[in-house]
Amino acid sequence: MALTPEDVVNKRFQSTKFREGYDQDEVDDFLDEVVVELRRLTKENEELRGQVGSDAAPAAESAPVAAVVAEPVVVEPVAAPVAAAAPIDETAGTTNLLQLARRLHEEHVKEGAEKRDALIAEGHATAARVIAEAETQQRVQLQKLDQERSTLEVKIDELRTFEREYRLKLKSYIEGQLHDLDATSVGSTADAGNAPKPSFQGFGA
Repeated sequence: MALTPEDVVNKRFQSTKFREGYDQDEVDDFLDEVVVELRRLTKENEELRGQVGSDAAPAAESAPVAAVVAEPVVVEPVAAPVAAAAPIDETAGTTNLLQLARRLHEEHVKEGAEKRDALIAEGHATAARVIAEAETQQRVQLQKLDQERSTLEVKIDELRTFEREYRLKLKSYIEGQLHDLDATSVGSTADAGNAPKPSFQGFGA
């Protein structure tokens, strides 16, 4: 069945869901171009047919004369090949147009698939880079926290050692002070016992 411009204009496609498709405006624009090209080819074919029809009548009328004058000239009339070539040109033009449309369609599909694959690969690469950066930052933070914890533990140990030493020194100092105080008290008591008693003989005589 020959494809006409009206077939292209009246063609309706089913809308797709839940899968990838093509931009509807882009498909409509391309179909408009196909319709214009089909109409141009149809008009050219009609003009060729009209020219062939107008040239066929004079050729038919002059055929007998040509046969009398030069019989070999009338062996292959010109009108027959031209009339037969017109449908072939129309079919060939339509076929070429359909092949062009199919090739453009395949190129669009291939280009869309390449863009999709490139976007997916780029997304995977970006996700991997972000994850790697996050893991690196996490390791750096953990190392920093470990270092800070180690530093704090060393300071805590130093403070505990200082506290123990301070307590020991303070205890020794207090015990020394108490010992000195006890020795002073015992010495004062002994001195008081050895001191001479006062005499009261001169009083009241």
